[in-house]
Amino acid sequence: MSIEDRAKAVGKNIEGKAQEALGKVTGDPEDKAEGKAKQAESEVRHGIEDVKDNIKKKID
Repeated sequence: MSIEDRAKAVGKNIEGKAQEALGKVTGDPEDKAEGKAKQAESEVRHGIEDVKDNIKKKID
């Protein structure tokens, strides 16, 4: 498990939530879509880290 990678994923999620919120406030659908995409990327990154953790547990 990489704490650094998990922290980056959390940061990307926060960035995405902020951008989505900005898009809602300004009515900009592009900002909303980009914000949602960043949140999805964060979920994928977390999933990758979960897989790494599970593999490491099985090896140890």
